[in-house]
Amino acid sequence: MTMKYLAMNELGLADQEGSCWGRMGRKRTSYDDTVGYKSKNLHAERRRREKLSNRLLTLRALVPIITNMNKGTIIEDAITYIQELKKNVEALTDMLQEMEASSSEEEFKTRVNEIDASEEMKLCGIKEDVQVTNIEGDKLWIKIILEKKRGGFARLMEKMACFGLELIDSNVTTSKGAMLVTACVEGAFGDTLTVQQTKELLTQIIKGI
Repeated sequence: MTMKYLAMNELGLADQEGSCWGRMGRKRTSYDDTVGYKSKNLHAERRRREKLSNRLLTLRALVPIITNMNKGTIIEDAITYIQELKKNVEALTDMLQEMEASSSEEEFKTRVNEIDASEEMKLCGIKEDVQVTNIEGDKLWIKIILEKKRGGFARLMEKMACFGLELIDSNVTTSKGAMLVTACVEGAFGDTLTVQQTKELLTQIIKGI
C-alpha cells in the first residue's frame, strides 16, 4: 500500500485518489447544497402565493360586483369599480362647486342690496327710529324705522317675543331702503310695559338685527 501511494504521489495522483476514497476504501459523497437552496425557494414562493391569494380575497370582498372568481376577472372588476367611484367623486365635486358658487353669488347680491338700502336711506335723509306711545291700559303703540334687510322683520319678531313683547296687530311697509313697522304690543306674560322701558328695549333690538 505504501509503495502504491508513493508511486501515485510521484505521478501527482495522490490528492485525487484521496479525495475519491476514504478510509476502508469507501468512496466519499460530497454534500449537494443546491437541495437546501431549492427548498427555501419553494417555501418563499408558497408564502408569496398565499399572500397574493389573501389580498385577492380582500379585494373581492371590497368590490360589490364580481362577475367571475378567477384572479384576472377580480382585478378587472376592481378596476371598473374604482373608475366608477372616480366618476362619482368628480360629479359630486362639480355639484358642490356649483352650489358654493351659487351660494356665494346669492350672498353677494344680498350684501349689495343691503349696502344699497343703507345708502338709499342716507340719501333720503331717513334714520333708524323708535317711537312708543301708551294707547290703552297696558297696550302700547310702536313705530319702528330700520334698514331693510333680508329676513329683518322675522328677526325683529323673534327678538321681541324673546323679550316678552306680544304683537296684537302689526303692519309692515318698505320704501327707499327702509322698513317701517307699526304695531300694538302688550306684555306676553301679563307684565306692565312702560313707554321708556319698551323704547330702550326696541332700540337695543334693532341695533342687533
